[in-house]
Amino acid sequence: MSSAVRLRVFLVAGTGLLAFLLWSYTGLPDFGHYLGPYGDILVRLSIPERSTTAVVSAINFDFRGFDTLGEEFILFAAVVGVASLLRNLRGERDERPDDDAKGRRVRETSVAVSVVGLALVGPTLLVGLYVVIHGHQTPGGGFQGGVILATAPLAVYLAAEARTFQRIAPKTLVELTESAGAAGYVVLGLVGLALGATFLGNVLPLGRAGEVNGAGNIQALNLIVGIEVAGGFVVLLGAFIEEALRRTLRRQAR
Repeated sequence: MSSAVRLRVFLVAGTGLLAFLLWSYTGLPDFGHYLGPYGDILVRLSIPERSTTAVVSAINFDFRGFDTLGEEFILFAAVVGVASLLRNLRGERDERPDDDAKGRRVRETSVAVSVVGLALVGPTLLVGLYVVIHGHQTPGGGFQGGVILATAPLAVYLAAEARTFQRIAPKTLVELTESAGAAGYVVLGLVGLALGATFLGNVLPLGRAGEVNGAGNIQALNLIVGIEVAGGFVVLLGAFIEEALRRTLRRQAR
């Protein structure tokens, strides 16, 4: 199939999809006029039954916690797939990876970028931890905080070099962290079954609404998801950095 034919097929399919999307918007209620009862019910139940003021977190990790388990494993499978694909492509090449590649930089980093990048590492970690730890009481949580945490090693790489990135985020340790985060969600769900509750049924103290230590399973699942998301994104960053270094070495060898 030629590129022109593929473009025509895409334009036809894209136009149809856009038409259906715009049509669906016509059935939405006006802004501020929520018609469904479920949101109002969950707002009333979140504090008395789960001691959390973050209704979104209560929905994600309790009322529909099983769906969130699927979302977590979608991310896990995507990270594993990308990392495996890049490693397979590297294995198909005749050349052997240069040992010096682990310490090479893609390009020279200016002093200004290094200073600013390193200065942002600490605040980035603090913000990420805050978002994860307080996800059961304020907007945020494990998914958002995990992404923020993963940007700290990226800032180190941009400010320093690949060798430093690999020292602070060893590949084996990061992969184990991601796997532990994915498995931890299931383990906590199985603990509920072992204690006579339902899968992912709350088994931890709820505490009081507004407290940092509280909300039972919701806080624990936030932490678990934060670990998995941070580990997964660092695995991806490491795979892309290695690929970029190998391409740089090939260009330099020519």
